[in-house]
Amino acid sequence: MTDLHAIIETIALLAIPMVFAITLHEAAHGYVAKHFGDYTAYQAGRISLNPLNHIDLIGTIAVPVAMLVMTAGQFVFGWAKPVPVDFGRLRDPKRNMLWVAAAGPAANLFMALAWALMLKFALVLPANYFSNPIQKMADGGVSVNLVLMVLNLMPIPPLDGGRIAVSLLPNRLAYRFAMIEPYGLIIIVALLATQVLNRIVGPIVAACGNLISAVFGLS
Repeated sequence: MTDLHAIIETIALLAIPMVFAITLHEAAHGYVAKHFGDYTAYQAGRISLNPLNHIDLIGTIAVPVAMLVMTAGQFVFGWAKPVPVDFGRLRDPKRNMLWVAAAGPAANLFMALAWALMLKFALVLPANYFSNPIQKMADGGVSVNLVLMVLNLMPIPPLDGGRIAVSLLPNRLAYRFAMIEPYGLIIIVALLATQVLNRIVGPIVAACGNLISAVFGLS
């Protein structure tokens, strides 16, 4: 019962950071795409901070909750409805693709730093009824955004890291590498099922978390 209570508490405290992490990640893609000439996301109403415009019942709710339960609150990730981007409408498709793809992880980095700042304030303010929940939420906000940032930067299409790689590779190699995209989700699921994904993402997330803790004096 205690473990179940702890998991429910963790889900409740991580709900807000998770929704914002996914929402701003997707909105950032659409905003940068619009900046470089593709108005697809803008016309679809997806450059929005309203979570309802981005929530995917499976990726934003079911998968994160299942991950929290299966890992006893130690690991969580998810996704929103992908923002529609027509790379062909970008002013320089191959070059601009890099910035559109990088915008999502950059938004997660920004949010990780913002949550770290909130955590710092919560730690230095006098203890009260709200301080402990705020500390847990802010700490979870840092972790969730770092996981999403690192996971999305993996060089596997259609993840953002895969699109960044396609943008940077010479045309012939980029074309061949992009052909992996239909199998990208299968690769990710296989890596997750074999624990390889955790072994790759975990140490990088931990290193980023330690760096943020050092910068903000949280350790």
